[in-house]
Amino acid sequence: MERNELQSLQELKEEEKIKISDRASNGILEKENADFLIKLIDNAENKTEVLKISALGMTYKRTGFHFDVRLEKNEGQTIRYLKKNENLSFNQGGITHKLIIGDNYPALLNLLINYKNKIKVIYIDPPYGKDDLGEFAQTNYNNAITRDNLLSMLYPRLILARQLLKDDGVIFCSIDDRNQAYVKCLFDEVFGEENFIADFIWRKKYGGGKGAKLFVDTHEYILVYAKNKDWLNFNLLSRTDKQKEVFEMVDEYFNERGKYYIRPLKSGLDKRETLIYPIECPDGSFIETQWICGKEAYEKLQSEGRIVFKLLKNGTYNIYKKFYEYDSEGVMQESIIYDLAYNADGKVEIKQIFNIKEGRETPFSNPKPIKLIYRFLELSTNDDDIILDFFAGSGTTGHAVLELNKQDGGNRQFILVTNNETTDLNPNGIALDVTSKRLKRIMSGECYDKSKDFKWLEKNAPYGDSLEVSEIESIASSNHLVFEKIDEKLYGKDFKNIHDKIEWICKEFELTCRKIEGE
Repeated sequence: MERNELQSLQELKEEEKIKISDRASNGILEKENADFLIKLIDNAENKTEVLKISALGMTYKRTGFHFDVRLEKNEGQTIRYLKKNENLSFNQGGITHKLIIGDNYPALLNLLINYKNKIKVIYIDPPYGKDDLGEFAQTNYNNAITRDNLLSMLYPRLILARQLLKDDGVIFCSIDDRNQAYVKCLFDEVFGEENFIADFIWRKKYGGGKGAKLFVDTHEYILVYAKNKDWLNFNLLSRTDKQKEVFEMVDEYFNERGKYYIRPLKSGLDKRETLIYPIECPDGSFIETQWICGKEAYEKLQSEGRIVFKLLKNGTYNIYKKFYEYDSEGVMQESIIYDLAYNADGKVEIKQIFNIKEGRETPFSNPKPIKLIYRFLELSTNDDDIILDFFAGSGTTGHAVLELNKQDGGNRQFILVTNNETTDLNPNGIALDVTSKRLKRIMSGECYDKSKDFKWLEKNAPYGDSLEVSEIESIASSNHLVFEKIDEKLYGKDFKNIHDKIEWICKEFELTCRKIEGE
């Protein structure tokens, strides 16, 4: 960063610190919260972070709606750290994926220690309400996810998520009809309206609307935001068999361009003078109208043999442009996703993995289908990227990563975070009864008790790879055992002497003392 930029950043920090101090003086902020925000601003690396941190101290958002912003509190006395669960972890070689069990806020704080600016893709499917985690959920974030609570819970987590993303990273968020507009405003606040990419509409089910009163609800939304839109690139998708069917014609360029189809060159767009010019036909006549490209571009198409003239019965011509099979390696994703996969597919997948008979309840009420998450990863990841899901639920994101690696030989790594919500169907908690068991079965081909009698194996081979399972633990910062309890290897470190480890813990784990008020 150049000297002028550093000076400008410092000036912004001072301005925002004054605003926060004023809020504390006026009783809007408690002094403890104000002091903590000022400390965060001092440590911010750029202007965007300064503004986001400062916004934590505001109650009314510029988006025009109000919700209770829960501030971070630095308890100072309690460190939260990762402790490996040896019983659930397994080593089969290959890539080591991660499953973290516990509240996702301290989990994200811990991930910041060694994954800041390293995550390529985040997918989340936040809980919209009590029923999303089972009708009899006992806690479910205080068992009261109203819209206000949803936004208050999401906001600080999105702040951390943005810090984890690479500069060319992207986040996908599934959300329902009731909350889409509000959650989009929240994402605009955290990631910036300028980094909005898409609001996919996904057709989640088909068929009748049993129980519907006015209309059949068949869709859901997926919000997509980049950390920095200018850096983001999406991959093209392979053409489906149906999309390939349009390439029917063959010409002298077949060997190098493949088959082709044609579309009218004439444009139906609003009038633009630069697109209006005469084109000479084979008989010497001219047609002047508005075309889909300018004159210079047309002349290039003509010289490359990409223009077709078709003589009509009345003696005039229609003019077409050729589109060849090999002109592009694939197609772009449309904003409406239909006929890809449905909610029912997700339930079938869970039933096969857990040997659940037809008519019986699944251990997770609304698992997303693998193909949906696979599509997002197919669009946005490369071979060695890291994918994070901090509302992991049944573990579909991990399953999709494994499947994509299998299909293209990639080495992507997943990090899943889930709480251990207990329900009547999952008395030991979702993480223990669903997420970890699913991953164990599909990765190793056996259950934790070594049995192999589940239906999924009949048509699928285990994916392989290793799984490191950790749980969020707490310890008083004054406890002398803290330096023994924290295993630096879980954070990608391996210190040769205790002095280096102590210095590292003192430096990195202060941020894990942060907690959200009311949680």
